Amino acid sequence: MSTHLAEQSATLQNIGRLLIKCSDQPGIVSAVSTFLLHQQANIVESSQFSTDPEGGHFYLRIEFYSDNLLKKKDELERDFQQIADEYEMEYRFSYAAELKRSAIYVSKEPYCLMELLWEWQNGDLNTDIVVVISNHEDSREMVEALGIPFHYIPANKDIRQQVEQQQIQLMKEYDVDVLILARYMQILTPDFVNHFPNRIINIHHSFLPAFIGARPYERAFGRGVKLIGATSHYVTNDLDEGPIIEQDIERVDHRDDTVQLKKIGRQIERRVLARAVKWHLEDRVIVENNKTIVFH
Repeated sequence: MSTHLAEQSATLQNIGRLLIKCSDQPGIVSAVSTFLLHQQANIVESSQFSTDPEGGHFYLRIEFYSDNLLKKKDELERDFQQIADEYEMEYRFSYAAELKRSAIYVSKEPYCLMELLWEWQNGDLNTDIVVVISNHEDSREMVEALGIPFHYIPANKDIRQQVEQQQIQLMKEYDVDVLILARYMQILTPDFVNHFPNRIINIHHSFLPAFIGARPYERAFGRGVKLIGATSHYVTNDLDEGPIIEQDIERVDHRDDTVQLKKIGRQIERRVLARAVKWHLEDRVIVENNKTIVFH
């Protein structure tokens, strides 16, 4: 863990988060806030959304402060079950001091990896990066210089099954919570994806759903597009069609050739992936079917 993260972890000891989704009905916010009041918890941030006040779906994220939170979290969660049952909620508590453990997957191009490592070193990415996995050796030196384990695992379609079994075993050994595909240029099999539902975050070098698949910049250039973008999404078994977490764009014109489009695109990809990962780590994302609710 970086020095910045160790210091932040200490300051976040008493910060908790509660994410809820259920059918919309009167009284939900009141019930939850009253419960937290009785637990001597102070709400510091609250965001909610309803698809329809009459029979819609309701989503809520609350961040709260409570003294000695980690010591009483089991009691807190046990007592909340009564409210959850009453409103038929899907919910989860998380605790800011319990940093999620991240694995980063990368191939030859390191620019997204470097952005994540910089954010992590700077204390702006609240996670414990426990391992980097790559099918190329290019990034080993920069990763190991930061004290992060680096595993080189050659991968191609002919050995994909055995490679993924090795990767799954490593995820267990490192007790990984979230997998970040920082330009990892390998197709993941359904078996691998099913092991980590809504826990694999990818960056796609295109403003989806346009130009799904390979060589999007070349295809965008061929169409003479005026905007290019990037998309970060959770990985599902439908290629490049998982729930979208974040997107961004830049304007381009006829002067920009494929080389320039890629250069601009790399800048977009870096910031889009970093934002998506940060929001996931801060429990700001609720997945609903193939969409997300993101509380910024």
